[in-house]
Amino acid sequence: MSQPQSVSSLNNQIKSLLESTFLHVCVEGEVSRPTYHSSGHLYFTLKDADSSISCVMFKGNTKSLKFQVEEGMAVVIHGSISVFAPRGSYQINCLSLEPAGSGALAKAYEQLKVKLSAKGYFEASHKKVIPKIINHIALVTSGTGAALQDMLRVATKRWPLVKITLLDTLVQGEGAKVAIAHNIALADTLNADVIVVGRGGGSIEDLWAFNEEIVADAFFACKTPIVSAVGHEIDYVISDFVADLRAPTPSAAMEMILPDQSEMLMRIDGMMEQMGGLFSRLLRTKMESLTHLKMQFAKRSMDEKLSLWRSEINMLKRQYDERIGILLREKAQKLLQLQEQISFQTKQNIAKKEQILSSFTIALHAKEPTRELKECYAQIVKEGKKIALENICEDEIFELQTPHVILKAKALEKKLF
Repeated sequence: MSQPQSVSSLNNQIKSLLESTFLHVCVEGEVSRPTYHSSGHLYFTLKDADSSISCVMFKGNTKSLKFQVEEGMAVVIHGSISVFAPRGSYQINCLSLEPAGSGALAKAYEQLKVKLSAKGYFEASHKKVIPKIINHIALVTSGTGAALQDMLRVATKRWPLVKITLLDTLVQGEGAKVAIAHNIALADTLNADVIVVGRGGGSIEDLWAFNEEIVADAFFACKTPIVSAVGHEIDYVISDFVADLRAPTPSAAMEMILPDQSEMLMRIDGMMEQMGGLFSRLLRTKMESLTHLKMQFAKRSMDEKLSLWRSEINMLKRQYDERIGILLREKAQKLLQLQEQISFQTKQNIAKKEQILSSFTIALHAKEPTRELKECYAQIVKEGKKIALENICEDEIFELQTPHVILKAKALEKKLF
């Protein structure tokens, strides 16, 4: 008969056997009783029709989850078997977790959409009206992206009088959601007529910053009318539903909110023609009335009354001619002032742009590399070859060279920023 062993010894043997055998498991099942602990750990049970197993996902791994784990959700987990020897119990230590049948990002997108819809973020009653005439646009986008150039090109073509303030924003990757939310709040303080938040197309991962709750909150809290112009026409992000207006592309946003200068000029021409027609009809009406009065006067036989009426008619005609003349002069003066104002504003804008271009040219010449090299820069050389400063290690010997001086140096301490 074998020698008996302790419970702890048996449990430790089981622990060693299970943990070394099941180093990686992939299991699909239904989530039951998910609990998010204050420590950041996630505890739940994974079950199917016949069995269940306890699971834990520690804080370090839960940070990678894009969605909320909910009761009854079908999931696929990857992890390993771990045994808690003091109680003789085992569980799955989850390293990653994905919804069964759909991606984590798609699930997170749907969950946030349902949450924000319940909060009323998508209600039409919260949508602000985009002004018909826009004098100032605040652009929240990347200062180096192609989307910016597309928007500027369309804005210049359609309505060159508009003022555009760019808030250079990180729109992709780590920190993008915070940058977007911060710059929307900043743009809301600029007294702009409208805010346009946009970027070019990309994958769902590239556009994900616009599916974050912090960005949706910033859109909803914005008091200035705000336009979401993210990706291509087929791309829909959460910000599209919260914004006051969704544009299919960044350039389309400018076409949607800015008037066409050609159409505006045609409208002015039409108004002038309409005004001329109105005056012509008014003249005809008055002439017809005058003719009718003359016919009535002709029926009178009393010369005194006829003479009096003729005097009154002449006076009315003079007053009428004077009023028409005054109206025509006033309208002509207003038209001249409008033309002068448009010409002045156009010249003023061109002068500003030329001044900015001149300052940029002066700054570019001031930063000429050969000039900087002559004044305050040296070339780093090691073993006869140029080398970047980042590649120098502590205690290494290297040379600092200018066209006229060679200085041998040693790296005493290296700091990275």
